[in-house]
Amino acid sequence: MGESAAILTSCLWTASSLLFTSAGRRFGSFSVNAYRTIMAIGLLVCTHAVLLGTLLPLASSGQWFWMGLSGIVGLGIGDFGLFAAYVAIGPRRSVLMQASAPIFASLAAYFMLGETFSPVAILGITVTLSGIIVVILEREETSEEKSEEKLAAKKRKTMGVFFGLISAMGQGFGLVLSKKGMYLDVSVAMNPLSAALIRMMLAGMFVWTCALFAGKLPTLRQAVKDKEGMKYTAAGALVGPFVGMTLSMVAVADTQTGIAQTLMSLMPVLIIPVIWIIYREKTTWRGILGAIVAIIGVAILFHT
Repeated sequence: MGESAAILTSCLWTASSLLFTSAGRRFGSFSVNAYRTIMAIGLLVCTHAVLLGTLLPLASSGQWFWMGLSGIVGLGIGDFGLFAAYVAIGPRRSVLMQASAPIFASLAAYFMLGETFSPVAILGITVTLSGIIVVILEREETSEEKSEEKLAAKKRKTMGVFFGLISAMGQGFGLVLSKKGMYLDVSVAMNPLSAALIRMMLAGMFVWTCALFAGKLPTLRQAVKDKEGMKYTAAGALVGPFVGMTLSMVAVADTQTGIAQTLMSLMPVLIIPVIWIIYREKTTWRGILGAIVAIIGVAILFHT
């Protein structure tokens, strides 16, 4: 069950990356992050009420704290970085940056749980970073661009890589926080649906509080008028934060964390044929090689 859930999660997150990219290019990454939290919370609350009989999860204050913190770090801050990266460098490079999430998860586990790095784990980190670097340094095939356009593209790529790292850090740290919350007070993990709902609720509160203090409410009101963008956001919220995140909690609960994270890190490979079919974006051999090397590194890192 856990392994199957992890593989299906990768497939769903690959689909949601394309949907959120389309929405973000219409009205910005901040609006996408804000509205998809509201949509996902609505779906999760209704499903929680039908399947578990309560609108809100029955969890301890400690579980609410750690799962909520996981939601803020992983879904609030981390996903904002991911959506910004989608807009700046596209879905292929953005999801590849997610391959570095296990590295940040290992660092968080070291400081929070006292786990140490073995020589094989260090090898896995090195291999993963090597694959990511290969793709980041991959040159574009559009040599006819003017110098100003090339400079703008380079700046956009730099910002995209920065946001991708923010996203990977959020996902990695958030995974460790969610694991701690799920097993905090009981010998068995809390229900994955409850865990997903707590994470999304606190993430939504964080995002909308930031929107209020940052003066983004007029931007959000304008974004809701874009019906096409809202359709992309709603579809992405359904397959990603709702079904995908719930399945990711099933994967974390029902299999080893390392195996779950490895199988959920298949997006860089899965997305290559998808973007070729949808966007007609051809990937160079260096891009394919880098994606495969990064996945091999993740597998080494979590099978030590």
